Amino acid sequence: MAALWGGRFEQGASEAFARFNASLPVDWRFWAEDIQGSLAWAGALAEVGVLTQSEAERLQVTLQSLAEQLAADPAPLFESSEEDIHSFVEAWLIGEVGDLGKKLHTGRSRNDQVATDFRLWCRKTGKQLLAELQQTLEVMAELAKGELGTLMPGYTHLQRAQPVTFGHWVMAYVEMLERDLERLEDALKRVNVCPLGCGALAGTAYPMDRERLAKALGFERAARNSLDAISDRDFVLELLQLASTSALHLSRLAEDLIFFGTGEAGFVKFSDTVSSGSSLMPQKKNPDALELIRGKSGRIFGAMAGFSMTLKALPLSYNKDLQEDKQGLFDALDSWSDCLLLAREVLGTLEVNREACAKAAAGGYSNATELADYLVAKGIPFREAHHLVGVLVRIALEQQLPLEALTLAEMQQVSEVIDEDVYPALDLTAALEKRCALGGVSLARQQEALKALHGRLAAKAVRRATLEDVDAIQVLIGHWAGEGENLPRTREDIIHSIQDFVVTEVDGQVAGCASLYIYSTGLAEIRSLGINESAHGKGLGQAMVQVLMDEARELKLKRVIVLTRVAGFFDKQGFKVIFKDSLPEKVMKDCKLCPRQDNCDEIAMEHRL
Repeated sequence: MAALWGGRFEQGASEAFARFNASLPVDWRFWAEDIQGSLAWAGALAEVGVLTQSEAERLQVTLQSLAEQLAADPAPLFESSEEDIHSFVEAWLIGEVGDLGKKLHTGRSRNDQVATDFRLWCRKTGKQLLAELQQTLEVMAELAKGELGTLMPGYTHLQRAQPVTFGHWVMAYVEMLERDLERLEDALKRVNVCPLGCGALAGTAYPMDRERLAKALGFERAARNSLDAISDRDFVLELLQLASTSALHLSRLAEDLIFFGTGEAGFVKFSDTVSSGSSLMPQKKNPDALELIRGKSGRIFGAMAGFSMTLKALPLSYNKDLQEDKQGLFDALDSWSDCLLLAREVLGTLEVNREACAKAAAGGYSNATELADYLVAKGIPFREAHHLVGVLVRIALEQQLPLEALTLAEMQQVSEVIDEDVYPALDLTAALEKRCALGGVSLARQQEALKALHGRLAAKAVRRATLEDVDAIQVLIGHWAGEGENLPRTREDIIHSIQDFVVTEVDGQVAGCASLYIYSTGLAEIRSLGINESAHGKGLGQAMVQVLMDEARELKLKRVIVLTRVAGFFDKQGFKVIFKDSLPEKVMKDCKLCPRQDNCDEIAMEHRL
């Protein structure tokens, strides 16, 4: 096919320039998004009379056929000599439908086309990365759960400092990756803006309803300024910054684990599945997966720095320099995804040597601060206590003994206030339990932190229901109605009240539902709560209840009720048992229709807001 811009030129591009200018070897990854945008554009052209409805439908059917073919076999993308993915799709379309295919580009530029494709791809890929971050956090939570009581030394300056637990160490990285997830969620709000219809730079000459076009493509809104829309790439830069920050966190995790796995530390053992050997030294087992995570972080940082330099001096509006926006981001997000996957595999197969961890914690004078606190409790000012403990540590070092192995007489030579009760104070487990403030390493605080994490992860899986969820909701309600746990509801009823529902997902499938029904008096009820039996124990039911309770607070409701056979579950959510006759609305509206009215074993509960 001739170049899309050839009419102005008497000569064609040189072979070297054509090769240098072409982007299909990179932007072929946009094929699905380019077709998606073209499908929407065909519909928009029909709305403004550029295409007839039958022409638009013919183009759309042909585009969908191309999508099916490329999904089955993308080889034509790699064999084509077209300049870019837009040229590829247009050439194929013209080959199939002739001159009609040439009409599709009316009012559209490759500038707003590529910006739209890129945002669609970033939104899709960003959602996939959110899921991968969530999966990684779940693996980390499972590891932390098993090691909450595993004593190990904490470090500052890579020197043993105070005792912590392996679980507490894992949860530190949980906090980092959870912030990465939150940053990505926030960034995707700015990605989700539609440039289509902004043309080359000044907007389209056709009276498109751009907000409607944006909604058709799943965008939150249309871009507000055409110059900005076609030349903006700060969403790319933001994703590169996010990837760099998360890669930094994963690199730190890898470095810690590499150290923990050395013969000198021996805290952990890596699975054979994520390790390699030496071609010369048969005894070696190398943590290559972790070293590659650490190494690939540099590539991601490099992509961010490189694209920052590309953007820094570009005038408005579009410049061909922006063709360099893709390769670095593709590589960075691919590398981020790979690092998350390998982190999950390493952590999910990790063996912790609890004995070695505890021995290291006991051998590094990590209870010195406890001894200083002991002296403070005896009335000695902290600075003086700090000095006295330093003297005792020196004495212990000279004898190659831990502090707790010094005799009482030796300790009393340094401070007369020390007595027999010093030894329980030097116990490392007791030292952990003293760190009971929020964020501390006591077992109770660790358990609270892990429980809160599970709640936050479950809440991430809750969203408002849509009409696409009706069938799944009906199956869930029907199942639990059959078990006698809730009332049956018709499909028509579910459709009419879909705005009342939230759903929760597991692996992209609806696994639970619940609704908030508001009576005419302002009383609200949580209804139709049900979780797929395979998804029990993940905190999803609690998460849906909390989302509905937050909604009730936003609506300024004063009272939320529930009729249930699992009172213990709702008791944990702050509900209290009440008499059923205090619920006239509920009794009049539903209970008289219930076949079990005369033999009801449900308990009425309420939550006053």
